[in-house]
Amino acid sequence: MKTLIIALCLAGAALSGAAQDKPPSALASAPAFDLAADVERARQRFDIPGIAIAIVKDGQVVSASGFGQRRRGAPEPVDGDTQFEIASNSKAFTAVTLAMLVDEGKLAWDDPVSQHLPDFQMWDPYVTREMTIRDLLVHRSGLGLGAGDLMWWPTTTFSTDEIIARLRQVRPATSFRSQYAYDNLLYIVAGKIIARKTGQSWGESVRARILQPLGMDGTTVSLDEQAGRANVAAPHSKIDGVNVPVKPMPVPNAVGAVGINSSARDLARWLQLLLNEGQREGGARLYSARQARELFTLVTPIRPSEPPAALAATRANFLGYGLGFQLRDYKGRKLAYHGGALQGFYTRVVLVPEAKLGFAILTNAENASVLNALQYRLLDHYLGGTQNDWIGVMAQQEAEQHAKEEKRLAAAAAQAKGAQSRPSLALAAYAGTYEDAWYGKVVIAEEGGSLVMRFTRTPDLVGRLEHYQYDSFIVRWKERNFNADAYVSFALDPDGAVERIRMKAVSSETDFSYDFHDLDLRPVKKKD
Repeated sequence: MKTLIIALCLAGAALSGAAQDKPPSALASAPAFDLAADVERARQRFDIPGIAIAIVKDGQVVSASGFGQRRRGAPEPVDGDTQFEIASNSKAFTAVTLAMLVDEGKLAWDDPVSQHLPDFQMWDPYVTREMTIRDLLVHRSGLGLGAGDLMWWPTTTFSTDEIIARLRQVRPATSFRSQYAYDNLLYIVAGKIIARKTGQSWGESVRARILQPLGMDGTTVSLDEQAGRANVAAPHSKIDGVNVPVKPMPVPNAVGAVGINSSARDLARWLQLLLNEGQREGGARLYSARQARELFTLVTPIRPSEPPAALAATRANFLGYGLGFQLRDYKGRKLAYHGGALQGFYTRVVLVPEAKLGFAILTNAENASVLNALQYRLLDHYLGGTQNDWIGVMAQQEAEQHAKEEKRLAAAAAQAKGAQSRPSLALAAYAGTYEDAWYGKVVIAEEGGSLVMRFTRTPDLVGRLEHYQYDSFIVRWKERNFNADAYVSFALDPDGAVERIRMKAVSSETDFSYDFHDLDLRPVKKKD
């Protein structure tokens, strides 16, 4: 579903001129704006246990409020101080910390990464030599979408240093600086550079340079630090179509990309800083106006997609990525925004610098549509013009897309069943240890009459293989809230032995960080 967050976010901005005054016929006008009523309607429509919202306008905090419950089935309410994992909205904190180091002369945006991290290597030596600090933040490295994320998602035993060392084994999908593809691994590298240049960990640096000066005392930089706090939202994921509480997913090895947990009240202070170009209330600066412009300057262009007719009013005229922020237009205004997704949490931060408007939407569920609905509802209210019923529209779009995917999956399953095929080998012949160059080892064992797959560095990636057709199986993960079952296809050599395994998520709704398709698993030869 993280893919859906990006797809709908990137779908676009505004129609210009008079078109803004006439909604498409598919859109109904929204009722009068009422934040509490709107959020409650969205919460119910999209089955979200809890939502918190921060709104800043003209330098003032308009709202830092909570709605619903921290945990489904429990009475404790979400309020303005409830902590949520903000996931990739942490990337902006990494970018701002780097901006401070640029101001201090400790590095420059166009310094080679290897100047500050000598052991850094990418697959291509040319890319290793040419990659700059700026390149780490703007998703143009040549890596594919989410490439290598299985080294940290779901929780793994890899250290940050191991992840960075294994980057050299991740093959590029495109040439360097040729196109946009969202990645997380290079923000992990950026976090390591911050630690090197400050002599503190990434989290300690962010706390000292941003959180403490802004008084963001309710914000933490790890789940370990959050342990023991009472006012914390529980993560929720869908199992069999119903949102239920699930265990948190610690990712201490990926903090430069996804490390922060925060509240609406604290994020209001963050929004104020960003909208005021790095200047704190009272006049002191955390970073210069020049660096503020760098953060919101488009570096990597993205081709805007053409949205469905019902979302025509969201079509973008320009789209791209700056330093820790996506950039686009809506109703003639430039937006700097970002989404965040971790197991059980989806969040969104949106800034409209020209209008001195910013807001953050925090949820303890995995649903992109509610973020899109509330984002456009808030933008329409504060920017004026047509007030469309985005809650209704996004709910309809979500239902249609999900029904389409369910139909596709049913057709694929029927085709496989109709083939009436059998595996080429006995189950025991598929068992063994397999290895990928960047992830490492995966073990398949015959247990109780079926095959079980285990990712050796990811304790929760354990599942049984169910025959699909021919020499392809589907792995059904024990953790059903992953919603990431995958095809496991065995290729045989001429002698009938397994030569390699390729994997691919069964559903297009699977989070892109389950990058099974990037694995090239080969049998580990037994020692004589």
